[in-house]
Amino acid sequence: MQFHHHGYVSGDPRLQPAAGVGLDRPDELPDEVDVLIVGSGPAGMIAAAQLAQFPGITTRIVERRDGRLVIGQADGIQARSVETFQAFGFAERIVAEAYRITEMAFWKPDPAEPARIVRSAVAPDDATGVSEFPHLIVNQARVLDYFAETAANGPARVRPDYGLEFVGLTVSDSDERPVTVTLRHTAGPREGQERTVRAKYVLGADGAHSRVRDAIGCTPVGDRANHAWGVIDALAVTDFPDIRTKCSIQSEAGNILLIPREGGHLFRMYVDLGEVAPGDDGAVRRTTVERIIARANDILHPYTLDVRHVAWHSVYEVGHRVTDRFDDVPLAQAGTRTPRVFIAGDACHTHSAKAGQGMNVSMQDGWNLAWKLGHVLEGRSPESLLATYSAERQVIAQDLIDFDREWSTMMAKRPEDFDSPSALEDFYVRTAEFPAGFMTRYAPSVLVGETTHQALAEGFPVGKRFRSAPVERVSDGNPVHLGHQAAADGRWRIYAFADAARAGEASALSHVAAWLASSPESPLARTPGGADDDAWFDVKVVYQQPHLDVDLPRVPRVFTPRVGPFGVLDLNKVYGVDPEHDIFALRGIDRGGALVVVRPDQYVAHVLPLSATEELAEFFRAVAGVRDPAGV
Repeated sequence: MQFHHHGYVSGDPRLQPAAGVGLDRPDELPDEVDVLIVGSGPAGMIAAAQLAQFPGITTRIVERRDGRLVIGQADGIQARSVETFQAFGFAERIVAEAYRITEMAFWKPDPAEPARIVRSAVAPDDATGVSEFPHLIVNQARVLDYFAETAANGPARVRPDYGLEFVGLTVSDSDERPVTVTLRHTAGPREGQERTVRAKYVLGADGAHSRVRDAIGCTPVGDRANHAWGVIDALAVTDFPDIRTKCSIQSEAGNILLIPREGGHLFRMYVDLGEVAPGDDGAVRRTTVERIIARANDILHPYTLDVRHVAWHSVYEVGHRVTDRFDDVPLAQAGTRTPRVFIAGDACHTHSAKAGQGMNVSMQDGWNLAWKLGHVLEGRSPESLLATYSAERQVIAQDLIDFDREWSTMMAKRPEDFDSPSALEDFYVRTAEFPAGFMTRYAPSVLVGETTHQALAEGFPVGKRFRSAPVERVSDGNPVHLGHQAAADGRWRIYAFADAARAGEASALSHVAAWLASSPESPLARTPGGADDDAWFDVKVVYQQPHLDVDLPRVPRVFTPRVGPFGVLDLNKVYGVDPEHDIFALRGIDRGGALVVVRPDQYVAHVLPLSATEELAEFFRAVAGVRDPAGV
């Protein structure tokens, strides 16, 4: 975290100085806004937190509840999400209060006495070390609290407007704020009254029964698995030895997925209620909590579960659905007009809770869209950029549905139905990268380059998330993770991995550094006058030498930009290798050097040679929607 560059800060440095619309934010929801977010779930709150970094944009988020969420249904936090929390500034705090999953136990019928269950295997949660971050369990409500704090502390001071539900919307063709949204008060002295708000863009993050989705005519496509599960968050006295370990429990009486919860005592059980009979007409959803507990005891035999308190329970039928599009542009009109209304999270993809993906994928939806809205509204990119949201995230949602369909089907099987006794645990280990959140890979587009030069940095696959690695900060010698030095502030990142030359020597690095700093074709040339040197682009360098062998005063100027009203130098963007964990070796970076371009949402956009200044300029011209000097 960096602060003091605007002057001495004696209070909480997480509270950023208010700016723009955050200087005099009205308590009352105004009649006109730039972005209206409907729903304060994971997708909506991360979008609000990101847009709070854009002080020139009026963002408001409405929620039908009269206050914060108290008990959330989602609780699984994949490692990719913890990476995201790091960028938003609260990873360490949420890790401290969460339950950490390090392994999963598999229980099956005892071959000698099938009516009893026995532990058959224990599999590590991250056998390959795909991330330095852990897999967590923490209540959704706490995740929302942290994002709400981040949004409220951002320059634009974004806070939810509670007690307002979405009624409907219309979209005009020509108005500056073409989306007219009708809202209804659900609490307070104006309960039942309606009002309208006009917006440039609307994000519907209002859940599986989304009214915004219905208003724009999006169609959920998919099916149900006709299998029901009871879910309980409970405190209990039990002799089951793995009550504090994530477990898959298969018995002759059915199956359980056991998830220990944060706090050391609470746990969640997904209890198999069996196939849903034809013509059930929702009757299974009225299964009592007593019946769920009795079923759990049958499955756990010979162990017993004496439930003392139930914090929450529910019954659901597994379903897998993805909407036909994630914005208001009909498929037949795709590419012909700008999307104005978007949906995210459960509003556009629903699935089982078994793989713990819902909240995680929803957050990536919200982040993907929010920074793009910020760039379009600030004039950094053309409106056409917004079409990439549906194009990118719909593919990811379908991948999630395909994975979850296979996983939830396996979770519902009887032990005797598997071809191999170890099939379930083998699948868990083999597919670990997907539920960890690291299989997302965006296809080439205006935001993702081709893989022509991928061999220069094999460990940073174009289209996938930027995978961090240890480095040494030259200014103070501190060992840090390179990826952890990037905040969710809406900026593009350009990482220059140096050739073998030392700082100050003529080299490919010094050439590209001079070009970045002074060429009118450099993407940095678009930074507004009067703004910090790195206001739009965060440019970092990693040398091949350890930090003591890098002469900081001889490092090219572009890597030590002037920031803040006093124009102080930022010396924290220059790194050397960690001799014990050489990032060049760890991530397969060519010793001749490379440029790695990373999007504001942490996905690798391009890998280029240090000499490829024209290709870099061309890429960012497309992102900015401007013509090159030849008029192409």
